[in-house]
Amino acid sequence: MSDNLGGYDLGLLQPIAARVMDDPLKLAALQSACGLCNETLPERDVHEGLFQGLLTLLEIIQNEDDAAIWGAAYVMWEIALLRELGFALDISRCAGGGDARELAYISPRTGCAVSWQAGEPYKDKLLPLPGFLKPNGGAGDIEDVKTGLRLTAYFLEHRALIHSRTGMPEGVSGFFSG
Repeated sequence: MSDNLGGYDLGLLQPIAARVMDDPLKLAALQSACGLCNETLPERDVHEGLFQGLLTLLEIIQNEDDAAIWGAAYVMWEIALLRELGFALDISRCAGGGDARELAYISPRTGCAVSWQAGEPYKDKLLPLPGFLKPNGGAGDIEDVKTGLRLTAYFLEHRALIHSRTGMPEGVSGFFSG
Protein backbone atom coordinates (compact mmCIF):
# COMPACT_ATOMS: atom_id res chain seq x y z
CA MET A 1 0.00 0.00 0.00
CA SER A 2 2.82 2.44 0.79
CA ASP A 3 4.09 1.90 -2.75
CA ASN A 4 1.05 3.74 -4.04
CA LEU A 5 1.57 6.86 -1.96
CA GLY A 6 2.97 9.91 -3.67
CA GLY A 7 6.23 11.50 -2.65
CA TYR A 8 7.71 14.94 -2.53
CA ASP A 9 11.17 16.15 -3.33
CA LEU A 10 11.81 19.38 -1.47
CA GLY A 11 14.66 21.79 -1.96
CA LEU A 12 15.46 25.32 -0.91
CA LEU A 13 14.81 28.04 -3.44
CA GLN A 14 17.53 30.21 -1.93
CA PRO A 15 19.93 28.57 0.55
CA ILE A 16 20.86 31.85 2.25
CA ALA A 17 22.42 30.29 5.36
CA ALA A 18 24.57 28.04 3.19
CA ARG A 19 25.82 31.04 1.22
CA VAL A 20 26.95 32.89 4.34
CA MET A 21 28.14 29.87 6.35
CA ASP A 22 31.82 30.72 5.84
CA ASP A 23 31.41 34.32 7.06
CA PRO A 24 30.85 34.50 10.84
CA LEU A 25 29.63 38.13 10.75
CA LYS A 26 27.04 37.46 8.07
CA LEU A 27 25.88 34.27 9.76
CA ALA A 28 25.55 36.15 13.07
CA ALA A 29 23.50 38.87 11.32
CA LEU A 30 21.18 36.20 9.91
CA GLN A 31 20.86 34.62 13.35
CA SER A 32 20.24 38.01 14.92
CA ALA A 33 17.47 38.96 12.48
CA CYS A 34 15.76 35.58 12.89
CA GLY A 35 16.07 35.76 16.69
CA LEU A 36 14.53 39.22 16.79
CA CYS A 37 11.63 38.17 14.58
CA ASN A 38 11.03 35.12 16.74
CA GLU A 39 11.16 37.06 20.00
CA THR A 40 9.29 40.24 19.08
CA LEU A 41 6.66 39.42 16.46
CA PRO A 42 3.39 37.80 17.49
CA GLU A 43 2.92 34.34 16.06
CA ARG A 44 0.81 34.20 12.88
CA ASP A 45 0.60 37.99 12.73
CA VAL A 46 1.18 39.34 9.23
CA HIS A 47 3.91 41.95 8.80
CA GLU A 48 4.25 42.11 5.02
CA GLY A 49 6.42 45.24 4.88
CA LEU A 50 8.85 43.93 7.48
CA PHE A 51 8.96 40.56 5.70
CA GLN A 52 9.80 42.22 2.38
CA GLY A 53 12.45 44.29 4.16
CA LEU A 54 13.93 41.12 5.65
CA LEU A 55 14.07 39.50 2.22
CA THR A 56 15.90 42.56 0.89
CA LEU A 57 18.28 42.49 3.86
CA LEU A 58 19.03 38.81 3.29
CA GLU A 59 19.72 39.51 -0.38
CA ILE A 60 22.15 42.29 0.57
CA ILE A 61 23.86 40.14 3.21
CA GLN A 62 24.46 37.23 0.86
CA ASN A 63 25.62 39.36 -2.08
CA GLU A 64 27.51 42.29 -0.56
CA ASP A 65 31.10 41.82 0.63
CA ASP A 66 31.49 45.29 2.19
CA ALA A 67 30.50 44.86 5.86
CA ALA A 68 29.81 48.59 6.25
CA ILE A 69 27.13 48.43 3.54
CA TRP A 70 25.30 45.30 4.65
CA GLY A 71 25.84 46.28 8.30
CA ALA A 72 24.13 49.63 7.70
CA ALA A 73 21.31 47.79 5.91
CA TYR A 74 20.95 45.55 8.96
CA VAL A 75 20.72 48.55 11.30
CA MET A 76 18.04 50.09 9.06
CA TRP A 77 16.13 46.79 9.18
CA GLU A 78 16.23 46.86 13.01
CA ILE A 79 14.89 50.43 12.88
CA ALA A 80 12.07 49.17 10.63
CA LEU A 81 11.37 46.37 13.14
CA LEU A 82 11.14 48.92 15.95
CA ARG A 83 8.73 51.01 13.84
CA GLU A 84 6.63 47.91 13.11
CA LEU A 85 6.44 47.23 16.84
CA GLY A 86 5.29 50.78 17.57
CA PHE A 87 8.62 52.27 18.66
CA ALA A 88 9.50 54.47 15.70
CA LEU A 89 12.62 56.61 15.81
CA ASP A 90 12.13 60.10 14.42
CA ILE A 91 15.26 61.08 12.53
CA SER A 92 13.51 63.48 10.18
CA ARG A 93 13.85 66.65 12.28
CA CYS A 94 15.47 68.07 15.41
CA ALA A 95 13.26 67.68 18.47
CA GLY A 96 15.12 70.55 20.16
CA GLY A 97 14.36 73.09 17.45
CA GLY A 98 17.81 72.93 15.89
CA ASP A 99 18.82 72.49 12.27
CA ALA A 100 17.60 69.16 10.82
CA ARG A 101 20.69 69.04 8.59
CA GLU A 102 22.94 68.79 11.65
CA LEU A 103 21.39 65.87 13.50
CA ALA A 104 23.86 64.17 15.84
CA TYR A 105 21.98 62.43 18.65
CA ILE A 106 18.86 60.45 19.52
CA SER A 107 17.02 60.97 22.79
CA PRO A 108 16.77 57.64 24.64
CA ARG A 109 13.57 58.86 26.26
CA THR A 110 11.65 59.93 23.14
CA GLY A 111 13.47 58.32 20.20
CA CYS A 112 13.68 61.72 18.50
CA ALA A 113 16.77 63.14 16.82
CA VAL A 114 18.58 66.18 18.18
CA SER A 115 21.08 68.44 16.40
CA TRP A 116 24.63 69.11 17.57
CA GLN A 117 23.76 72.54 18.88
CA ALA A 118 20.52 71.59 20.66
CA GLY A 119 22.02 68.40 22.09
CA GLU A 120 25.36 69.81 23.30
CA PRO A 121 24.21 70.49 26.90
CA TYR A 122 22.75 66.96 27.15
CA LYS A 123 25.23 64.99 25.04
CA ASP A 124 26.16 62.65 27.91
CA LYS A 125 22.53 61.55 28.19
CA LEU A 126 21.89 61.19 24.44
CA LEU A 127 22.70 58.33 22.09
CA PRO A 128 24.96 59.14 19.12
CA LEU A 129 23.36 59.03 15.68
CA PRO A 130 25.41 57.01 13.15
CA GLY A 131 26.63 58.90 10.10
CA PHE A 132 24.63 56.87 7.59
CA LEU A 133 21.38 57.90 9.31
CA LYS A 134 22.19 61.59 9.23
CA PRO A 135 20.95 63.79 6.38
CA ASN A 136 23.45 63.44 3.51
CA GLY A 137 25.41 61.03 5.70
CA GLY A 138 26.53 58.57 3.04
CA ALA A 139 27.24 54.89 3.47
CA GLY A 140 29.18 55.16 6.72
CA ASP A 141 31.86 52.80 7.98
CA ILE A 142 32.20 49.94 10.47
CA GLU A 143 32.30 52.36 13.43
CA ASP A 144 29.01 53.89 12.23
CA VAL A 145 27.50 50.40 12.03
CA LYS A 146 28.63 49.69 15.61
CA THR A 147 27.08 53.01 16.71
CA GLY A 148 23.86 52.10 14.91
CA LEU A 149 23.76 48.65 16.53
CA ARG A 150 24.22 50.17 20.00
CA LEU A 151 21.41 52.60 19.20
CA THR A 152 18.95 49.93 18.06
CA ALA A 153 20.00 47.55 20.85
CA TYR A 154 19.11 50.24 23.39
CA PHE A 155 15.59 50.67 22.01
CA LEU A 156 15.06 46.95 21.49
CA GLU A 157 16.08 46.22 25.06
CA HIS A 158 14.33 49.18 26.72
CA ARG A 159 11.17 49.32 24.60
CA ALA A 160 10.41 46.27 22.49
CA LEU A 161 11.76 43.57 24.81
CA ILE A 162 11.33 45.20 28.20
CA HIS A 163 8.62 42.73 29.25
CA SER A 164 10.13 39.71 27.52
CA ARG A 165 10.81 36.74 29.77
CA THR A 166 14.00 35.92 27.89
CA GLY A 167 15.21 39.44 27.03
CA MET A 168 17.45 40.01 24.03
CA PRO A 169 17.93 36.88 21.95
CA GLU A 170 21.48 35.55 22.03
CA GLY A 171 23.76 37.21 19.52
CA VAL A 172 21.40 40.06 18.65
CA SER A 173 23.20 43.21 17.55
CA GLY A 174 26.47 41.90 18.96
CA PHE A 175 28.04 40.61 15.78
CA PHE A 176 30.04 43.81 15.18
CA SER A 177 31.18 44.16 18.80
CA GLY A 178 34.80 44.43 19.57
